[in-house]
Parts: sequence; structure tokens; C-alpha cells
Amino acid sequence: MNTSLFFTADEKIRFNALFEELKKVLGDTLHQDDERRILDYFHSVEENNAIERNVFGLNTLLCSLQTSLIAVKDIGLKRDSVFAIIFYSGYLNGTITEETLAKTYGENVLKIVKGIVRIKKLYEKNPIIESENFRNLLLSFAEDMRVILIMIADRVNLMRQIRDTENKEAQRQVSEEASYLYAPLAHKLGLYQLKSELEDLSLKYLEHDAYYHIKEKLNETKKARDAYVAEFIAPISKELQNSGLRFHIKGRTKSIHSIWQKMKKQKCAFEGIYDLFAIRIILDAPEQREKMQCWQAYSIVTDMYQPNPKRLRDWISVPKSNGYECLHITVLGPQQKWVEVQIRTERMDEIAEHGLAAHWRYKGVKAEGGMDNWLASIRSALEAGSNLEVMDQFKLDLYDKEIYVFTPKGDLLKFPKGATLLDFAYHIHSKVGNQCVGGKINHKNVSIRTELHSGDTVEVMTANNQSPKQEWLSIVKSSKARSKIRLALKETQAAMGTYAKEMLERRFKNKKIEIEEQVMYHLIKQLGFKEVSDFYRNIAEDKLDVNEVIDKYQKIYNREHNLNPTREAESAENFELEDDTAQRLKANEDVLVIGQNLKGIDFSLSKCCNPIYGDNVFGFVTVNGGIKIHRKDCPNAPELRKRFGYRIVKARWSGKGGSNYSITLRIIGNDDIGIVSNITNILSKEEKVVMRSINIDSHDGLFSCNLVVLIEDTSKLKLLIKKISNVKGVKQVTRI
Repeated sequence: MNTSLFFTADEKIRFNALFEELKKVLGDTLHQDDERRILDYFHSVEENNAIERNVFGLNTLLCSLQTSLIAVKDIGLKRDSVFAIIFYSGYLNGTITEETLAKTYGENVLKIVKGIVRIKKLYEKNPIIESENFRNLLLSFAEDMRVILIMIADRVNLMRQIRDTENKEAQRQVSEEASYLYAPLAHKLGLYQLKSELEDLSLKYLEHDAYYHIKEKLNETKKARDAYVAEFIAPISKELQNSGLRFHIKGRTKSIHSIWQKMKKQKCAFEGIYDLFAIRIILDAPEQREKMQCWQAYSIVTDMYQPNPKRLRDWISVPKSNGYECLHITVLGPQQKWVEVQIRTERMDEIAEHGLAAHWRYKGVKAEGGMDNWLASIRSALEAGSNLEVMDQFKLDLYDKEIYVFTPKGDLLKFPKGATLLDFAYHIHSKVGNQCVGGKINHKNVSIRTELHSGDTVEVMTANNQSPKQEWLSIVKSSKARSKIRLALKETQAAMGTYAKEMLERRFKNKKIEIEEQVMYHLIKQLGFKEVSDFYRNIAEDKLDVNEVIDKYQKIYNREHNLNPTREAESAENFELEDDTAQRLKANEDVLVIGQNLKGIDFSLSKCCNPIYGDNVFGFVTVNGGIKIHRKDCPNAPELRKRFGYRIVKARWSGKGGSNYSITLRIIGNDDIGIVSNITNILSKEEKVVMRSINIDSHDGLFSCNLVVLIEDTSKLKLLIKKISNVKGVKQVTRI
């Protein structure tokens, strides 16, 4: 086999060395025949000419071994994670199948590989990676935490390998992701060494001059710094020895990235940063004597150097909730320099150094809700050492409480679990929420009630004639959306009430009836309204007939002012219906010609059947003399003819006259992508047809919508129904 086609000589040597080291660190966690199977896989990849190189020209097989070693040695992952790293690229390109992974290497390996694939797909949405929301979405998506740990290991390895690459743009992008995404993730998970390495390498590639400036300054001052540390610790070391304590002392220089951040924050040069290092005293003490010996060391240090009492941090007497134990003090050392001293035992240092102390909280990075308990579980798993497979059980508590969704532009928004499309609309803007009629989730048409899930891409559709409804309060889950709906309803009701009141006053004035507040108050009470606003809202919504209201007002007014004339009792056989309207219609050949300027006849189109020009219609005389125009096929027509035949009058249309009438169409069809867009495109091309609103509902692959349009006559209506019926996927179009 001619491997020179796929590996350089140097790569081959490194590959063999890495594989031997990996076998050694995995030890007895490998199953029987695991080594042979991995080698067989590598050989098959070579033989099938399937070795790939990434955008930096790096051999992906070699990278998989390098990443595996970081995952095992620096994080503590084991067999299943290593196999997932090795077989991931083969799974993507089809070299190894899903069935083979599950059967040969176990369901855990397949689960991790599929988890990595799922996370990678998030990047296709082009999110803003530096957002805290994206980091949390990443965590909530990774049901198996090993997926996130593997991604961190992979990015650390990549950052180590791209120092000399010629692809500077790719290097910049990878470095920005390391800085904004992977370093904070490593920080949250307590992987502090990897976090510092990612930050330093990111600074090296993104701000080359700043990195090497600080590095050179550190090298220049190293000799003086080492001499100062030696001068500082000499008397302490001597006194600790005299006290019989077993210990070792080391100086810890701050990372280059940390120094750069301080320089920017304090707006000073390198020379202006005084706390470049800290002194750490680590005691070898039995556990039962740890506290006593730590305070003994504290006493020795503060006897020699003046302490700053405001800078004392005692996490030994009362350890932090995350388990961190240490004494932090700041003292005035030689040359009048403030020096931070940390005092801890070997056990405390081991826990802190390996990430089990929640250093991210210690540094002031605040937790996010349910994430604390979950991360604590992850740390417990890390502490378990070889028993890391228990992480299979862990699910993010946050995943049950919060969701993260994308806008079409790739921005990430956070919502409570159970949030709907309407919540999303109100999060964007109050006006968007108020006019929301539906939308799209992952390019599929949905109603305002549709529940959102993490990772969804959400788009909102609006209509100018849409307005908030009372039932919307039961649809939304977020308090922000609920408060905005309440405010909009209040404003709408106030506007409707004002409009209704003005309209009622105008009608009273036209009939030359004077309004008395007391009479109006009695009328409102008689109609069963406790609030005046409810009365006017019912008028605005056409739930109360204005003419009937005026008629009842007149009766109350007459009664209270004793204006009702007395009449002698009459026999029923002499009773005749007093109907001036009917008499006037008889004089007009008993036919009401709709559209003529008929003086003294008040007629309107009935809302129960919404007749339009061209419909066969009839008139119905109401008790107050007004006439309602109904379609002959109106659902109420049979009952009206049966009970009130004497009130029915003939009616016909006088001519088109250019008026537009409101009608509602019920459309049912398959819930296909673009079907609503095709329907609205037809409407936009129709002359003198105006869409007023569209309400969409989707269920089990079918959608239904109520479409309200303004249209001239029945001929245009028939043509419109025919065109909509011809849209692919539409099953039924009916007029309501």
C-alpha cells in the first residue's frame, strides 16, 4: 500500500506515535478487537482514497487522533468518545454506516456521532456565535454532554495546528469562534487550562502585535519577576519550615489574554499592570488538619507583610457552594508592591486545577437559571474519573424550561418552553404582534398558536387589518407578550368606545333626539351592562342594533317625561300592523331597488349572509322601520319567511355603481410550502379585489383559512373562486 499518496513521511511518523500514545492512555477501557477494528478502518479509508484534508490542508485522520488525546488526557473522556471522534468524518462521507457504528462499537458511539452532526447543523443557520443565547442553545441541543466536550477538544487541537497556515481568513474565523464560543463554554465547564489556551491562541491570531508585545514584555521582565518572587517567598518559606509545615510554593503568571484584557480595561500600558502574578502556597496536610494549617500559614504571611483586610477571601471556613476552598489575601511586599497570596492544600489544589471548582462563577460569570444544577451534575461526572459514561443520563434542566429560536437573519431569541408564534411576534415588536396573522416555522406555514421548539427558524406574517383578540391572552406564554396584548386591547377598546359613542350621538342628532345622561344611564342598565365601556364596545362590534337602541331610548325618555299617549282598548280583530315602510314600498311597486336614493327608507346589508351585487336578495322590515337586505339562500331566510312573512319585501339591485362588498371564503387544502403565497399572489393581481384579512390554521398535513376580501359583484367572485380552486394543493373553496 502506497501511503505516500495520503500521508507525508512526517505525518506517518506522527500518526503511528499518536496511535500508540492513545492506546496507552485508554488502557483497559478498550474492548477486545477495538485496536484491530480501528486499524482496519484507517486502512479502508486509505485504500478507498477517502482521506480528507480540511480548509487548512490538515489530514483529518491525524487530527482525529490529536483531538482524541486532548479529550482523554485534558478532559477525561474515554472509549466511546474517542471512537465518535475517529468515525465522525467517515459517518458523514458514508465510509462507515450507522448500522455498523451501532452494532460494532455500541449505541453510545452512534448517539455521540449523531449529536455532533446535529450541533454542526446549527452553524448552517449562520447564528451570531458570540451571543450567550447561542452558547445556551448549543448546551440545550447536546443531550449527551460529551458532544460539547468533544467540540471543545477539537477546537483546541485546531487552534494548535493553524499557526503557519496561509488561509488567514479561515484562521480569523476559527479564532473568533474559539474566543466567543468555545473559550466561554470551556470556562463554564471548569476546563480552565483549555479555556486559557483557547484565549491566548485566539489573541495570537487575531491581535498578533498585542500578543507578541505582551509576550516579549513578560520575557523581558521574567528575570526581575523571578527574582522578586524569590525575594518575597524566602522569609515565608523559612518560617513555614520552622513551623514544621510540609509545603511547596509557586508563582503563577497571568495568561497573556488576561493581561491584555486588564490593559484594555484600565487603559494603561503593560508597565501599568502590577498584579502580573500570584503566589500560591500549597500545603501537604492531612484532611483533618487542613483548616488549622492554612490559617497557620496565613498568620505567618501576614506577620511578615502588611495585609489589605478588604481583600481577604475566606473560602476555607465556608467553602463556596461549588466546592472551591482556598484563602486569598493581598499583602504589601518588598518595594511597596501589592501581591496576591493563595493558601490551599494539595487536595484543594487538585480539585481547583481540574475544574471541579466552578471557577466561572468565582470570576463573576453569573449562572443562567436551571443551568447551575445541570453543570454541577457534569462536574460530578468529571470528578467520577473513568466512570464518565454516566453522563448519558444527564439532560439539561434548562432544556425543559427555556427554548432558543432563530430569526430569518440568524439572530437567536430566548423564550419560555411552550411559547408560540404569537410570543415570537410580540418579542420582535408590539406592532408586529398586533398585526400577526400567522407565520412560517422552518419554511412551513403555521398559525399563531403553533408552539416553538429549540432550533426553529421563525418568520411572522402580518396584515394591516388584523388586531388583538381577547383569546390571544390564552395563546401566549411570555409575560412580555401578555402585557403587550392587554395594553393593545385596552387601547383598541377605548378607540372603539369613542368611535361608537360618536356614531351613536350622530345618529341621535340625525333623528333630532336630544340625549339626556340619566336616560342613557337607565338604558344601559336595562340592557344588562354594568360598564358603559361594555355598552359602547357592543355597539362598535355590531352586537347591538343602533336603531333598536334609539327606539328603546325613546321609550324610556317618553315614560320618564310622561309623553306616552293614552289609548282606548281595542279588539284584536281591529288591529292592523302600523308599518309606514311597508306602505311606502307598496307605492314603489313593492320592490326595494337597492342603490336608489329612497328618501325616508333606512336599509343596510345583513351581516349574517353578507349579500353582494348579483346575489338574489330580499328585504326584511325590522321593528324600527329599517330594512335588512338578505340573500335568498341566507341560513336565516326560512325562519324569517315562516315567522315574519308579512315583513318580507321584494328587493333587487339598481346597478353596479362601483361599490365593494365584503365576503368571506373558506379555503381547505394540503399544507404545502408556498400554497398561501400562491393564493395571495392571485389576489394581488386581481383588479378591484382587496384582501382585508386571512386567518390560517394547520393540522395533520391540512390547512384551512378564512379569507375576507372586498369585491364588486358575483361574477368577479365566481372567477376568483375558480382561480383559487386551480391552485395546486387547494381542495375546496366555499363562500361563507
